[in-house]
Amino acid sequence: MSGIYIHIPFCKQACHYCDFYFSTSMKKKEEMVQALVKEIQMRKSEFENEIVETIYFGGGTPSVLSDAELAFLIDAVYANFKVAENPEITLEANPDDLSDDRIIGLAGSRINRLSIGIQSFFEDDLKMMNRAHNAEEAKKSLETATRYFDNISIDLIYGIPGMTNEMWKQNIETALRFNIPHISSYALTVEPKTALKKMIQTGKVSEPKDDVAQEHFMILVELLQEYGFIHYELSNFGKPDYFSKNNSAYWLGKKYIGIGPSAHSYDGISRSWNIANNPIYLKEIEAGKLPSEVEILSENDRYNEYIMTGLRTIWGVSLERIQKEFGQEVLGYLQRQSEKFIADGLLAVENNILKTTPKGKFLADGIASDLFLINLND
Repeated sequence: MSGIYIHIPFCKQACHYCDFYFSTSMKKKEEMVQALVKEIQMRKSEFENEIVETIYFGGGTPSVLSDAELAFLIDAVYANFKVAENPEITLEANPDDLSDDRIIGLAGSRINRLSIGIQSFFEDDLKMMNRAHNAEEAKKSLETATRYFDNISIDLIYGIPGMTNEMWKQNIETALRFNIPHISSYALTVEPKTALKKMIQTGKVSEPKDDVAQEHFMILVELLQEYGFIHYELSNFGKPDYFSKNNSAYWLGKKYIGIGPSAHSYDGISRSWNIANNPIYLKEIEAGKLPSEVEILSENDRYNEYIMTGLRTIWGVSLERIQKEFGQEVLGYLQRQSEKFIADGLLAVENNILKTTPKGKFLADGIASDLFLINLND
């Protein structure tokens, strides 16, 4: 199984917390779509022996593209790669782009999964984050989308300054009323060089608190599990048969090609990433060059990535795989490093699989960093 990720580097406006690469100028949108198709054509040899099972439009805001532009890009993937009979094709979309007519148009396309950036159903939260939609648009988009799409995911953000536990519960319960089968939820994080960082520095917004985020996380886990969701990855909850195939492939170490400015690719041995600059990307693609850098992954890198992704998921870290791929010495190191977390009830070993416990889930990334290898010979 392999995937194609297509980065659409445009947004109507900049969300205050976002540090992904995008431009708010749409002047080069048509030129960009043509360049994305050209990159797809240039890279077809990378997946000669692969079947593409997922196509994912991320960004940025992919829903700023027209139905015709999205179809043009999907057709290019089909023309240049072997695509599975029923691939998962996801479009990230913002509620303000999802009018009734737009949803009906998308439902008639090859796109079969929507990932809608709700973030919150509270007006004040949306204004603070500088989202392009309002609370009413969020609800209206879900009312219509659920009539035409079976496979829908929404994003929700917790740990927002001023958000009480009761407000957070209301956010989750509002989402549940629409019978959404998948929810991705993230703590509000303060990234460098974002508007949110400046707002906190100037005292306009209070800094998010870790203890509040942890409380919100536990409320989320408990409530969604009551409603039949499986907590299959640290930030992702899905009903059975509704896990994101695209994201699951990332966490399970499958190959993928990233198309567009700032997009990353992975082939099992190396990782590459395109330049995060629209003008340079367009110029290089026009000249027939791939504007990317490549990093060959060391054994340390591969071990550390497996630990990081494994502990975030229900699939955990296979001790048998660690021994087979990295040797007995590394397995011994992992077991020694894990002892304190097992004793504290944060990690557990079941059927030779190392996993986070419910108590340890929120701390998965921090635990993983303590299990990392700096040097295989240490």
